[in-house]
Amino acid sequence: MATYQNYFTQVQIRGVVEMGVPLPRHDVPRIGKPVFLRLLGLMGNAQLGPIYLGLTGISSLLFGFIAFEIIGLNMLASVHWNVVEFIRQLPWLALQPPTPDMGLRLFPPLAKGGWWLITGFFLTASLLLWFVRTYNRAKSLGMGTHIAWAFASAIWLYLVLGFIRPIMMGSWSEAVPFGIFPHLDWVGSFSIRYGNLFYNPFHCFSIAFLYGSTLLFAMHGATILAVSRYGGDREVEQITDRGTAAERGALFWRWTMGFNATFESIHRWAWWFAVLTPLSGGIGILITGTVVSDWHAWAVLHHFAYTE
Repeated sequence: MATYQNYFTQVQIRGVVEMGVPLPRHDVPRIGKPVFLRLLGLMGNAQLGPIYLGLTGISSLLFGFIAFEIIGLNMLASVHWNVVEFIRQLPWLALQPPTPDMGLRLFPPLAKGGWWLITGFFLTASLLLWFVRTYNRAKSLGMGTHIAWAFASAIWLYLVLGFIRPIMMGSWSEAVPFGIFPHLDWVGSFSIRYGNLFYNPFHCFSIAFLYGSTLLFAMHGATILAVSRYGGDREVEQITDRGTAAERGALFWRWTMGFNATFESIHRWAWWFAVLTPLSGGIGILITGTVVSDWHAWAVLHHFAYTE
């Protein structure tokens, strides 16, 4: 029986350049001459390009670049413009939000959180524009908008952390700083300040969906790789013309778990688990300090935490 190449015995077949489906008349053309890169072929399709950016894509990248530059220059200024120290201390550098005494002032002094607010504006605009781009690209190609709404779930958590919750708390100082370790320090102090975030039920949901996502993606990825020698990675063909790959994958899970997902349902499960991770996490952050001030006390009151 002939077998297809899989991840372990991979060959790269290069055919005619794929330019994609025609774009609507009002869209600007795609840019870039397609090229083949062997390195990309080791991870996926070897063809790079053409790329469609459009107005929203270009605007999103521009706003994101401005935000990135403001953060970087403020971090560089914090080490007195010493490039060596900037590189050495980069994981610990931060652009902090306004101080508590500034409240919700829209125009605090630049050195006291003004740069943070400006960065937040450009970064938020960049993310929202990328959502619009993702949504419009899907509609133009006749696709569902599942990708855009999955991205919106991540944007929800971002907005809760840096915009919605600080407004509800009455101070920009409640927001997360821009930085690597300072961000992690904020999470640790946030949990301690409100009585251990692990007792927050929505945090529990978020972690459960996170772990569930990893399990579902690992199970699905492993199944497809395991039957790729029979063409299992060609899922569309397997759906319309079921063959030995789909049958073997289905039989494996029926024999080991008693039932099996379909090629469609496993993606639906994975989508929901992944989307619910930041969605439930955002709800948990939003009600912390605004509704519940001490999660351990709340957990004791509701018999969620162990007590003597």
